[in-house]
Amino acid sequence: MSRVYNFSAGPATLPEEVLKRAADELLEYGDSGQSVMEMSHRSKEYQTIIDDCEARLRKVMSIPDNYKVLFLQGGASSQFAMIPLNLMNKTGKADFVITGQWANKAYSEAAKLCGAENCNIVASSKDKTFSYIPELDKSKFNPTADYFHICQNNTIYGTRFAELPDTGNVPLVADLSSCILSEPIDVSKYGMIYAGAQKNMGPAGLTVVIIREDLIGNAKEGTPTMFDYKTHADNGSMYNTPPTYGIYILKLVLEWIEKMGGLTAMKEHNEKKAAILYSFLDSSKLFKPTVQGKDRSLMNVPFVTGDADLDAKFVAEAKKNGFINIKGHRSVGGMRASIYNAMPIEGVEKLVAFMKKFEAENA
Repeated sequence: MSRVYNFSAGPATLPEEVLKRAADELLEYGDSGQSVMEMSHRSKEYQTIIDDCEARLRKVMSIPDNYKVLFLQGGASSQFAMIPLNLMNKTGKADFVITGQWANKAYSEAAKLCGAENCNIVASSKDKTFSYIPELDKSKFNPTADYFHICQNNTIYGTRFAELPDTGNVPLVADLSSCILSEPIDVSKYGMIYAGAQKNMGPAGLTVVIIREDLIGNAKEGTPTMFDYKTHADNGSMYNTPPTYGIYILKLVLEWIEKMGGLTAMKEHNEKKAAILYSFLDSSKLFKPTVQGKDRSLMNVPFVTGDADLDAKFVAEAKKNGFINIKGHRSVGGMRASIYNAMPIEGVEKLVAFMKKFEAENA
């Protein structure tokens, strides 16, 4: 077997150790006589799995006791609707920073459900194809907003918030889909965190929500039962059948992170990989990074040659050499290397070596 280096933005590469463990347990989990995929979510065996997963997530992320952990479905995209339905319930207003496609979708869905006049765009980086994080003018914050929304790491454009906005008493709601578990964070600074699992946590199909308890229980009248956070909080994420296998894989990923040294070790690992790639890009005569300075993501690194035909040639030759899913998003073009937790340093080193060779041959 020859595994490729998968630089996909998601579904993304998983730790080989996790995949091998899952393979070993595929036919039978423990002495249950069945696969986790076949297991009733109401069984004692599965309850142990989901409880262990939540406990490990709380430990790894140091989640305070007054936050609920919810294992949901529908991707982060469903959260774009669930958030305003559940949280725009006092003044009916919210603040947004538009730093890319997903941040804009969160804004657009809230505007559709609650009215654009109630959705305040504090700042946007659309003017330069979302290649930077805009400076925030606090005078534009609404101090009575029900929440303040950001996408903390922008998968498509390769930017991230190096510092969180100070929103005072307004709950900060953040999409962490492409950076969760990549470094330590202070969960208490957020009112709510949400993330699709398919980048750093596990396979597609699982969405994790970490929400402060006081933000649960006041959904707008008419909110569908499945879109009310209270439904899932009151039922331990078991109101309906949860994404059982995705939760199991997340448990294995969390075990792997603990074994590797926790989120502090993950941050060091990710900073080292990013430094190798950015260092080459900054010195290259052919490849150019699309993001500069402190706003650079540790997870997603877009770059271009400036020639669309040459970009296409690079993507094709990269694939032939075992570097897959490196084509950039259509809104940016060029290439993008997503270097999540499970991407080994060796993978980035070999990619840079290939890029140097390509540059020498196409100068």
